[in-house]
Amino acid sequence: MGRLTEDMTRLVGEIHAGRDERGRLTRDLKHATAEMKQAVAGMQAGFRSAHADMVRRQQRMLGGFTSGLRGTVAGLRKGFADDLAGAHKVWAGAVPGTMAGRTRRGGKWFAGENA
Repeated sequence: MGRLTEDMTRLVGEIHAGRDERGRLTRDLKHATAEMKQAVAGMQAGFRSAHADMVRRQQRMLGGFTSGLRGTVAGLRKGFADDLAGAHKVWAGAVPGTMAGRTRRGGKWFAGENA
């Protein structure tokens, strides 16, 4: 065999080797891609589960907070109303509306129909 024949034979061998290597690389990439997709799907499932847990915990905490806040606000409102009623009793002597014979008509106080 001549030098040209040997070079052509070597070149054909390198072409076949390159094609085989490219095929192996493609298979490896497909396999790695499939594994990565599974890993990402697992991570996403974990994220969804963790998010659902956080939502449930936050809803419980928020429910407790709003319940406590409602009780606190109701207590404050009752305290203010009691203070206001006590101050009114001290200053006016009676609760409004229980003052006998006094009505308001036309912006003026009247002591009854005879005044």
